[in-house]
Amino acid sequence: MTELEQAVKKLAEESISPSGKAYHKISLASVRQLAGEFDCSIKEVEISALTAGIVPERYERNLGTTGGLDGQLLLLNSRVAVIGLGGLGGLAVELLARMGVGAIVLIDGDTFSESNLNRQILSTEENLCQKKAEAARDRIARINAAVETTVITEMATGDNIEKMLQGCNLALDCLDNLETRFLLQETCQKLGIPMIHGAIAQFYGQVSTIFPGDQGLKVIYGSFPKGQNKGIERELGNPAATPALVAALQVQEAVKVLLKKGEPLRNRLLFVDTLQGSCETILLER
Repeated sequence: MTELEQAVKKLAEESISPSGKAYHKISLASVRQLAGEFDCSIKEVEISALTAGIVPERYERNLGTTGGLDGQLLLLNSRVAVIGLGGLGGLAVELLARMGVGAIVLIDGDTFSESNLNRQILSTEENLCQKKAEAARDRIARINAAVETTVITEMATGDNIEKMLQGCNLALDCLDNLETRFLLQETCQKLGIPMIHGAIAQFYGQVSTIFPGDQGLKVIYGSFPKGQNKGIERELGNPAATPALVAALQVQEAVKVLLKKGEPLRNRLLFVDTLQGSCETILLER
């Protein structure tokens, strides 16, 4: 056992979970104290705690989903890229941080405008014209200081996207144009990592998990004529609730994939119609 793990055990407290099980936890204040004493990061202290069988208190309500300390440790050691930090991506990074995904790559070259205020959780009246990736970094820092962020304030292109995704375990497609979506899928296939696709328009949303070797977007969208790069959301609009719903589903898929739990939406498209109050799972061609 390392010196840090021993120090964590000394500051740990006994507690009872909502399910009635006894466990040992360590508070955020104690984690910060140890980070200062050992001149290390919050993340390092939390990893040491989980390794020593101690639950950082912030993650206590995660454990039923992660399957225990090992699952939470796996999330904390994971690296996820989120491409597009608008309506979908803004909420996705917040949920990933709250789940304790330990490293998040924030990719978006855009800035906030007034039209973003209706749906993008990172946008406020005070930060109009701020880079979205920088706002995402600031938000994550206020939520979970253990999460390491990489800020990329440029758009993904064929020249830079592979470098952006290096070292990632998976990527979230929170984009708003088909050309970059297809480029992202191609790059994920090349790097051998899964991609969680999400898209919305008006009352409608869709989610699919695409693994290396899957047809994915080629089945969902087929091909698209040049000049018709944007989806139907340009006509139907982007409300507040639909992106929040789809982003939550994307993060749930990401957690399942990272933890290897359940059945991901592989070769399936979950289509949500909130106008009619229905969900449909569409089998994609293999």
